[in-house]
Amino acid sequence: MAQLTIVANIIAKADKVALVKAELLKLIDTTRAEAGCVQYDLHQDNDNPAHFLFFENWESRELWQDHMGNQHLKDYLAATEDAVAQFTVNEMTRIG
Repeated sequence: MAQLTIVANIIAKADKVALVKAELLKLIDTTRAEAGCVQYDLHQDNDNPAHFLFFENWESRELWQDHMGNQHLKDYLAATEDAVAQFTVNEMTRIG
């Protein structure tokens, strides 16, 4: 199976940008050490600091799903409850 690319967009509420950023940064080292993680990079929009984007590559969809069930993701969700205005995830396959 082809490698899975994930593009996750997180839009923090205007008064919660610092909180969301701090919690997202906590995810990086733990996730990069997970089985199947090829790339896990966090970006912040230059014009809209409330907009964060994770660009991820995983060996398989199954390993990404394992990641999504891990405790550090549950901790992030609990810490940022009511702090995120919008969250979208796109599962993608590289074609070129």
